[in-house]
Amino acid sequence: MRSGEWLELHGVVVEGYGVASGTAADSPYPRGSIELQVPFFKDCGLDLTRFHRGTLNVSIAPLRASMVNPRFTFRSILWSPSHEPEDFSFAPCQIAHAEAWHAGFVYYPHPETKPRHHHDPSILEIITTYLTGVAYGDAIDLLIGAREFTVTR
Repeated sequence: MRSGEWLELHGVVVEGYGVASGTAADSPYPRGSIELQVPFFKDCGLDLTRFHRGTLNVSIAPLRASMVNPRFTFRSILWSPSHEPEDFSFAPCQIAHAEAWHAGFVYYPHPETKPRHHHDPSILEIITTYLTGVAYGDAIDLLIGAREFTVTR
């Protein structure tokens, strides 16, 4: 499971709430929350403009990954007038798909500042390039930073 600076995990793509991408019928953000947040993250020093405006939700159950040393943490980001400011953390990752590795970031909206849509702790939200052909239930391999995460059962 541990290979130098990376932890290798095997997971399954699961359905999220559809708010990050704006695909949920009841999403208050028709273009998605990520679309609205990206400019704030860029102003703070993390440029996500090359990535898809949504998250890939990967369940690593029965394991849980805790972000303990994020590469980036942004506090009190007021990205929407609809609710209070939120804290976000990010750590680099890589995802295997279609016989290639794709760079991305684990996206972690801090639950203590996020008004709704909490995720199970065994689910990692990934921001990466659009991966054609990925479907719910697909097995996925990913690498997360050994310095940024602890993984427990």
